[in-house]
Amino acid sequence: MKNEQHPSALLQPEWVTIIRAEAFAAEDAGMLQPKQLELIYEQQWLKMLVPKAYGGLELDLPAQIRMEEALSWADGSFGWVVTLCAGACWFGGFIDAIAAKEIFTHAKVCLAGSGASTGTAQRTNDGYILNGHWKYASGVKHATHFTANCIIQESEKDVLLADGSPLVLSFVIDANAAELVPAWKYIGMMGTGSHAFTLNNVWVPANRSFEITPNTTVVNTPLYRYPFFQLAEATLAANLAGMALHFVELCDVVFANKLTESKRMSEGNKVTLMNDLQKVKDNLQSLRNEFYDAVDTSWYAGLSEDKIPNEILQRVSRTSRLLAHAAREGVDHLYPYCGLQAASPDTEINQVWRDLHTASQHALLSFLE
Repeated sequence: MKNEQHPSALLQPEWVTIIRAEAFAAEDAGMLQPKQLELIYEQQWLKMLVPKAYGGLELDLPAQIRMEEALSWADGSFGWVVTLCAGACWFGGFIDAIAAKEIFTHAKVCLAGSGASTGTAQRTNDGYILNGHWKYASGVKHATHFTANCIIQESEKDVLLADGSPLVLSFVIDANAAELVPAWKYIGMMGTGSHAFTLNNVWVPANRSFEITPNTTVVNTPLYRYPFFQLAEATLAANLAGMALHFVELCDVVFANKLTESKRMSEGNKVTLMNDLQKVKDNLQSLRNEFYDAVDTSWYAGLSEDKIPNEILQRVSRTSRLLAHAAREGVDHLYPYCGLQAASPDTEINQVWRDLHTASQHALLSFLE
């Protein structure tokens, strides 16, 4: 198993400078800043998962996951917005081709939305009338479109599946049809602007609805045949890993200063400090190696087989969770050594700590099993 490269290998130094220089301004404004967005559009990072048929990059999974980790290493909010909004563009593989061309050929296409089924879609002759409220739409302030899951209704009654559960479809809606609801008031990831949105009697044509199943793929290439669940797990784990690596590197500086400036720290304490730092680094690296090996194996299995074996997919899930938990736990182990500067909201190390602890609350990776 190879030793996975550092995320910085994927980013030009000037890109990292732009991203980090604007991080506090993005936090204050509650959205990514013009220079950050300009870089995103220039590099087409929001089109990483858009089908090539619609002008996207359609990156293979290993390249996509590594880039998302790198962008989150540069800044948590920045990486999260790219990951979530680019991830929603993966839906382009399942949307009607005519509708997809309308949506994804937009030069600054950005899909913000929610996977929660907190809306309804009333069937009409030529489309649906959507109503509902959705939370946590990262990147909503510069989104061109929203995605939303809705319970399908006819004559104001839920359409039921054979097992009695309601039929749920996903929709893509033009951003100007939605009402933005300010609701993101958390300690971290403030630059994501992950606010809520509401739809009130918004008509959507039928070809803007879609399902994510192996049988509903419109673009039949490996990226859109890869299971959504493992794709989502891996992208979120990579984000947390990137933030943890950033925090650990900031600890390098903090700890080096402590070793030279602290007059009260014993030699034994100094040894403990540096040993614990190295243990966290080694553990993160080991789990990153396992994680990327699992991701790569699953991707190449999908290229050679019609269906990826379940044991290979389960390894992606397991390593994603292990990496996510190690990222948070490793940071928390080092945090008490950092002093009050780590508790000040005006410092970079505190911002990274807040971002990681907010992002790690995502329910998908809460449990190890």
